[in-house]
Amino acid sequence: MRRVIYHPEYKQYNLGTEHPFSPLRVEMVLDVLKELGHEADFSLPEEVQPKDLQSIHDSDYIEALEAVSAGKTVADIGKYGLGTADNPIVSGMAYGARRIAGGTLLGARMLLDGSAQKVLQLGGGFHHAQRSLAAGFCLYNDLALAIREMTAKGWHVAYFDIDVHHGDGVQKMFYNSENVMTISLHESGEYIFPGGGWLHELGRGMGRSLKLNLPLEPFTEGDSYLEAVEKVAEEALRWFKPDALVVQAGADAHFSDPLADLMLTTQDFERLFQKIFKMSEALCNNRLLITLGGGYSFQATARIWTILYQMFFGLKFPNELPDAWLARWESKLKIKIPSRLHDPNPAFEPIPRKAEIVRTNRDLIQRLMDAVAADWL
Repeated sequence: MRRVIYHPEYKQYNLGTEHPFSPLRVEMVLDVLKELGHEADFSLPEEVQPKDLQSIHDSDYIEALEAVSAGKTVADIGKYGLGTADNPIVSGMAYGARRIAGGTLLGARMLLDGSAQKVLQLGGGFHHAQRSLAAGFCLYNDLALAIREMTAKGWHVAYFDIDVHHGDGVQKMFYNSENVMTISLHESGEYIFPGGGWLHELGRGMGRSLKLNLPLEPFTEGDSYLEAVEKVAEEALRWFKPDALVVQAGADAHFSDPLADLMLTTQDFERLFQKIFKMSEALCNNRLLITLGGGYSFQATARIWTILYQMFFGLKFPNELPDAWLARWESKLKIKIPSRLHDPNPAFEPIPRKAEIVRTNRDLIQRLMDAVAADWL
């Protein structure tokens, strides 16, 4: 059973017309699916209430966020990471975040009660939010809320983060947990936000060797990235044997993304999604919850998430994207959008340091797997 979760009020999570984390990205996907005749029967979530978030966020943070979102003044709001360029204060943003968190929580409950085996949540992925801190466009950590719901029922949960930025918030919330494995493949924090996700961040106490990070070299291409998936993520899931897999499917590892420097193409994302589906079926009790996440190239992100949706339902890719959709969004966004789902081949000029990048990534993979080997015996 496959279910898709979405609510029109997700659009209320809007941090401003100039902010990169735009609700238009998902609107583009919904619009092209409508043009292609592939609209799903969406499951409509309820929003979570502020009190429901206390399992993952401190009460003073929740109160401050809800207050400023309602137009009230809160002293020292900067200590919560609010009022910054990344996380500006916008009316109604807390409600939008709670509505989206409700969708991810609903996905977890569908897996728990058996009403679905695979769930696609068309929103969320707020992996940077911490217990008392908004960060990286993220206010409430919907992923941690869903994972906590599953572990509270005794499940072991694996979290796989393919966003180009390190999934630091989720990792921190479960750093000591023996019931949660986190795996993050991201561009090295030496070059981009949030500046962490190093090999030595392996977890603490009973969570040791259950927190895996691979800080990839800038300009990593698809083959090297997918090698890391096979040698790290697949091996980790085979050992951990989780009850369910939660995936943050950010699209910002695409080569055109303005906020990072990895070099995946849409073809690489198709291969990556195929691996994720196979890993969930073979190694994670055939239970999968996918959220969205980052992705700041409008033309690439919309195509990548459309590919994800079509693969989720086993739909055939169109030869060409609908003319009406292309004209509508090119006019609205003032950009040129490729007429096909997939990038041209080749999609970019050869990377001069490719061989060196591949060697460095392989060395990182070996060092990471050596570091956890003793605990995995």
